[in-house]
Amino acid sequence: MGCVETMAFLTKKKIALAVGLLVIGGASAAWYSKSKAPVVEPPRFRVAAADTGNITQTVTATGTINPVALINIGSQVSGTVSELKADFNDHVQKGQVLLKLDPTIFNAQIRQVEAQLASARASLRLAQATHQRNQTLVTQSFISPLALDQSKREVDVAQANIQLAQAQLARAQADLDNSVIRSPIDGVIIKRTVDLGQTVAASFTTPTLFQIARDLTKMQIDTSVSEADVGALKDGQAARFVVDAYPDKEFDARMRQFRLAANVVQNVVTYNVVLDVDNKEELLKPGMTAQVRLLVGNRQQVLRIPTAALRFRLSDEEVEKQAKKDKAAAAKAGSASASAAAVAVVEAPQEDDAAFRSKSELARSFKIYTMDDKNNPVARDIKIGLSNFRYTEVVGGELKKGDKVITRAINEKQGDL
Repeated sequence: MGCVETMAFLTKKKIALAVGLLVIGGASAAWYSKSKAPVVEPPRFRVAAADTGNITQTVTATGTINPVALINIGSQVSGTVSELKADFNDHVQKGQVLLKLDPTIFNAQIRQVEAQLASARASLRLAQATHQRNQTLVTQSFISPLALDQSKREVDVAQANIQLAQAQLARAQADLDNSVIRSPIDGVIIKRTVDLGQTVAASFTTPTLFQIARDLTKMQIDTSVSEADVGALKDGQAARFVVDAYPDKEFDARMRQFRLAANVVQNVVTYNVVLDVDNKEELLKPGMTAQVRLLVGNRQQVLRIPTAALRFRLSDEEVEKQAKKDKAAAAKAGSASASAAAVAVVEAPQEDDAAFRSKSELARSFKIYTMDDKNNPVARDIKIGLSNFRYTEVVGGELKKGDKVITRAINEKQGDL
């Protein structure tokens, strides 16, 4: 019985020892394999794949919505407003009376000139009669020819006085007619600057009494476009705009006119661009501010990259880090080609031939960075076409669809740069 118990004890001891050896061996193998596993570095760059798609290029501007025809109604004569027959937002017809000035003074001037005209006509009749008598007396040698000439002069003066009085009467009548202000067009009154009983003074400048818009269903936008964007503008280009009154609605417009007169404010040069707007629903009001986007270019299904990739550049630390990493890999592999590749990551000096290149070629050539198979940055030269704030068209270079383009660096502590 004692031998059996001893054998059982020895068997359990061997089993425990074997299990322990297996555990130690497994742990050692796991540690060994872990120590040999490649270390995965955290991503250093934010990348995006080059793809094909549509690109639209726009020019943005801020403008003011105005009626196509805006007429300022003034007064040529001074006086006190005695009747006011139109108000804000009234629809008026051509020839309709808007206001009347007190006609008392104008009627008095007409009566005064009429009296002067009657006096001039009486003087003419007397001068003509005298001249006829003098003609008879001269033939009978009772008076000298000089007296005849003087009587003829009196006739001419009387006739001139009649013409003067008639002109003054016509002017007085015109002043009376001008005291009644009428609408010159069919339209809508959008502004009124006079009230009943107010005195209108037209001594040096014509005062503005009303502003009339011809047709509010046809509006225009007067915008100011930077000189850097005017090269892409053409008559008839489509545009879209929004106003603060309707933030969820976009309106269509079309460019009608590019005005050559430049506006210079603090050395900033802009040009006035006029766009036509259809306002059949009359939602748009005069004076509203419009945020305009003019469509100046459109490409369908072209190779494109994020515009942020054009602005990315390797930092000096990143260049040095990449060079050391590639040199170490080259030394370990014992390959001269790997060493050359390590040097290739550093930006090589470029030929200073900018003076011999065309201005357009320099403006459209850019250097970007892509990720190779080993997740190392590689510089590539490309030529771009249309560009907006999101995408840029690639028209030349070694880039192809699917290449990973670096858009920004990732800082381990602060995140994206």
